[in-house]
Amino acid sequence: MSDHPAERRRFKRFAFDARTELSQDGLTWPVKLIDLSLKGALIEKPEPWLGNPDWHFLLDIHLNTDVEIKMDVTLTHDDHGQLGFVCKHISLESIERLRRLIEFNLGDPQELERELGALIEV
Repeated sequence: MSDHPAERRRFKRFAFDARTELSQDGLTWPVKLIDLSLKGALIEKPEPWLGNPDWHFLLDIHLNTDVEIKMDVTLTHDDHGQLGFVCKHISLESIERLRRLIEFNLGDPQELERELGALIEV
């Protein structure tokens, strides 16, 4: 079994473009969202990067002016100008929005059920 993150990944990621902000301890960075899954997100590393990898972050993805997905996340990797995060907490409202977004992007309700099943096993 490989230790490469892409090969260990259990959740399908999809590219998604939305206004996104990462914040921690009073600092906020506008970031470019590269991709998203039920369990986390990948963003371009903002400059200057002053985040503390040992603390939690808040990832705020704005779907439109009054609808957003908010996740408490932790940094899992920092390489090649990208930051990978795993979701540690998400509200029911945000998970429902994320579920609908993923269902739309997967285009297959059975695939979504497999993703949700894998999420419960984690």
